Amino acid sequence: MHPKYTIGKVVSNKMYKTITVAVKNKISHTKYKKIITKTNKYYAHDENNECNIGDIVKIQPHRPISKKKRWIFIQKILEK
Repeated sequence: MHPKYTIGKVVSNKMYKTITVAVKNKISHTKYKKIITKTNKYYAHDENNECNIGDIVKIQPHRPISKKKRWIFIQKILEK
């Protein structure tokens, strides 16, 4: 089985060893069928503080690291 992962954009890297990643999902409205963009923000653990704002990154679910941090940074896909 392949490990789950999500691709998103880094919107903040001000915390130590933590990045905030915004993940956009397009869903269809059940009644009106309009395509809506839903955004979720996740805190991800960045061990080496290598991500910058605007980078496209891959994150993966992980055991809880802190109160809100349940994702870990896997790799950069695109640098800004």
